[in-house]
Amino acid sequence: MNYKNFVVNDYIEIYAELILKIGLKIKKGDRLVVRCPIEARDFAITCTKKAYELGAIEVVMDYRDPIISKLKYENESVEVLTDIPKHKVDKENYYMEKKAKYLSITGSDPDVFKGIDSEKLFKANLANSKALKDFSAKMMANYVSWIVVGASIPSWATKVFPDLSEDEAVKKLWYEIFNSVRLFEEDPEKALEEHVNNLNKYSAFLNENKFEKLIYKSEKGTDLEVCLPKGYIFAGAGDVNSDGEEFIANMPSEEVFSAPRLDGVNGKVYSTMPLNYNGNLIEDFYLVFKDGEVIDYDAKSGREYLKNIIETDQGSKRLGEVALVSHNTPISMRKVLFYNTLYDENASCHFALGKSYPSCIENGEKLTIEELKERGMNDSLTHVDFMVGDETTEIVGVKENGEKVQIFKDGNFVI
Repeated sequence: MNYKNFVVNDYIEIYAELILKIGLKIKKGDRLVVRCPIEARDFAITCTKKAYELGAIEVVMDYRDPIISKLKYENESVEVLTDIPKHKVDKENYYMEKKAKYLSITGSDPDVFKGIDSEKLFKANLANSKALKDFSAKMMANYVSWIVVGASIPSWATKVFPDLSEDEAVKKLWYEIFNSVRLFEEDPEKALEEHVNNLNKYSAFLNENKFEKLIYKSEKGTDLEVCLPKGYIFAGAGDVNSDGEEFIANMPSEEVFSAPRLDGVNGKVYSTMPLNYNGNLIEDFYLVFKDGEVIDYDAKSGREYLKNIIETDQGSKRLGEVALVSHNTPISMRKVLFYNTLYDENASCHFALGKSYPSCIENGEKLTIEELKERGMNDSLTHVDFMVGDETTEIVGVKENGEKVQIFKDGNFVI
């Protein structure tokens, strides 16, 4: 099917049902919090209707307006921007304790905050992260079910497809979003289930082999050694919340991921895609690690934003996630640069600076932050993914006895 002869409205409800029924598994009695850019309001309405049909007793809408946010950054002082109101924190904590399920709809202009004072952005985001630290920790520990999905909106679509008219760009981006979740398959639910099972085979292989470290190399210059903590867990697309309910955290999801040992990363890694961080692009950057900590870095553009990520706190200087993604995924093979982490990270092996997911180590959800750190897991107020894989990526796993196993060659799994 070509994007020019497909009708978006023929698939919107199918997409919403896939998200809510298969991804979040909304059932009778559930609460749902929807975080959504204001430009995606129509899709949010569709999701709200579908959630009620599936039995939700409450749907809470949290709209985000990037233009209003930009005006705030341009006109408000740092003192005002960093004064996070208690009612905002109370609202988030209230629905977390009610065990609401969270649907985050992503889609925004990657350049929306271009020109905004980077220090003001940094301080405002840091204050917000500190205020919501407990909430974020529970989310990352899978206390509740959550999912991140995309919706095509004009400001994003015209960035991805600048040579098309606005209407055509929006339509083509919807086409790419639907394709990424296998919505054009004869039975999308079955196709998604088979895909999840396939990812689980990769994660099972990595877990069974109990690798001591992974060694990355690529033609771009990446030469990195990533040690893994004892008892690490590589997870696939499926997750489980604290009540034992399954959910899919990202849709699309092409990764298997775990956590590196916080003091065990050494060498140099190059980015392979731009990083959209809080409405600003960081392009062509590299990081140098020693004993787990970033000791040098640079970027062709956006270096000041990369600096802000790294200097968020002590933990943001270290890696919190290692994720393996085959180069031959539905997203990567389309050769579209989305300028959006959800999509670009599912086309490329990636790492994340900052906090580790507690679920990536045995019994991690039951451990305190200090206990997690003792076992090699990183803690931070931030978690920022960046892409490092391409068609030349090679990854070798090294076991405790020194045995080497080729995991990736020419950008793809070979296991």
